[in-house]
Amino acid sequence: MQDYTSDPLLALIKAQSLIDDLQFEEVQQEISRSGKSSSEILSDFGLVDVDTQLQLIADSLGTEVVNLDNVEFTPELMATIPGGTARMYQCVPVEDYGSSLRVAMANPMNPSVIDEISYIVRKEVQPVVADAKTLEKVINKYYGEENEGVDDILKELGADSDIAKGVSEAAGSDDANAMGDLANEVPIVRFVNLVLFQAIQDRASDIHFEPFEDEFKIRYRVDGALYEMSPPPKHLALPVISRIKVLANLNISERRMPQDGRISIPIGNKQIDLRVSTLPTLFGESVVLRVLDRSAINLDIDSLGLPTYVAEYINEAILQPNGIFVVTGPTGSGKTTTLYSCLRKVNAIDTKLLTAEDPVEFDIEGIMQVAVNEAVGMTFMKALRSFLRQDPDVIMLGEMRDLETSQIAIQASLTGHLVLSTLHTNDAPGAVTRLVDMGVEPFLISSSLMAVLAQRLVRTICKKCRTPFEPTENQLSLLNLSPHDIGDKVFYYGRGCPNCNDTGYRGRKGIFELLVVGEAIRTLINDRAPSVVLRQKAVELGMVTLREDALRSIFDGATTIEEVVKYT
Repeated sequence: MQDYTSDPLLALIKAQSLIDDLQFEEVQQEISRSGKSSSEILSDFGLVDVDTQLQLIADSLGTEVVNLDNVEFTPELMATIPGGTARMYQCVPVEDYGSSLRVAMANPMNPSVIDEISYIVRKEVQPVVADAKTLEKVINKYYGEENEGVDDILKELGADSDIAKGVSEAAGSDDANAMGDLANEVPIVRFVNLVLFQAIQDRASDIHFEPFEDEFKIRYRVDGALYEMSPPPKHLALPVISRIKVLANLNISERRMPQDGRISIPIGNKQIDLRVSTLPTLFGESVVLRVLDRSAINLDIDSLGLPTYVAEYINEAILQPNGIFVVTGPTGSGKTTTLYSCLRKVNAIDTKLLTAEDPVEFDIEGIMQVAVNEAVGMTFMKALRSFLRQDPDVIMLGEMRDLETSQIAIQASLTGHLVLSTLHTNDAPGAVTRLVDMGVEPFLISSSLMAVLAQRLVRTICKKCRTPFEPTENQLSLLNLSPHDIGDKVFYYGRGCPNCNDTGYRGRKGIFELLVVGEAIRTLINDRAPSVVLRQKAVELGMVTLREDALRSIFDGATTIEEVVKYT
């Protein structure tokens, strides 16, 4: 559970009585809602201005505030901190004393960051405080383009024969100490930091480190598509992956079993959580990091881009005393984000909320979150059974995977609890048939299920290079449309520009299909009607299908024909 007293600035300002309890609560809620830093929010709300914040931090650390406009940044001084490190930790050198270095930072209250910088620059670091915006300008001015960073370090690493020699020795011996030493080599630390930094800058949701027979690939997933970065030399696979395992507190000498862990790391001026998963493969361990960036996810129902009628229905449904609300879609379609947004809406002092997830993606203040761990026998079913003895009002289940879990979820909803959960099906009516296939009695489904929301994420066209075009008949036929249907509607595509890395797309948006379970649908469920019949009836009753909602996005100029055909 995130504890905001662990936000040192906020704790400091509270201790100085510069804000009262109510303001403290408001700031906490805004951090959780928007993912902004406490410093930004305190200044936006007009509670504590930036200058006062900086002075407070300096006083608490026994240091001073430095005006960067008065510092002479010589090339020799700037060379003491590598560009990647300066960007990653938002810091610049102010004065070099030989054995120690005076370093200006926006928030020097995290001792582990100071240790990390000290380790990289091989000098003792004396932190001073500086304004974050000025700091960023100095970094951009003196450290120039960020692209040079990765290639520079790769050149260094390629030429570093000690590392190559160390790798072959460590790989042969399985010695944990040797691997730990390799993982802590300064160029390796800098390289991993830079890869993480660049991934966050590019808004990546996952980072893949993949060792193959002849090469070591690093790929990012941005807006659902994978992109490869310039591959490092093959022999770096072991130290780079060992470095990630060190950061995630995993066992670095265990290379035959999958492991899972978490990394929490300051990147730029925000704290990023990474979920780490390792997998032993033929040519070494493959590692995938899932980026959990609070500031990139807005857990507010109104910001999910739901069509008005869907948003209105959900806002009513989650205030019901009991029933089941299911969100369905493939992996990575934003189901968890939708459910978290629903929880945020009902997260009040008079409501007890419990979640069982595999794994817990975001920790949310005020909600009891339980991580499912099959390895130790902590299954969804076990969690759910004990939930019912914890007097909850709302229960969220990461997934209804089997008959027993589904049955207990339904029993919970029939005994006066609101249950939110997910299923993996292609469309909303498919969720009903999936539950029947699992073995749940139709009368139980019809009496407990309130609604099913199916969703997908489609990439949105980059606003900077959006260009209108005339679709061919062939393209229209893919959407089952004729030139007559579209009238004078305009279609767009992205030409590709630096803003979107020449992909033509930037960001994603949801498309939705809401099946509300009314009398007519209940009767069909009780008669065990197949999915097709349910679908026809729902459309008759006014359900907007995924394809129809996606067409709305095409006509709004938000996405392309190709994306819609791919996902609906």
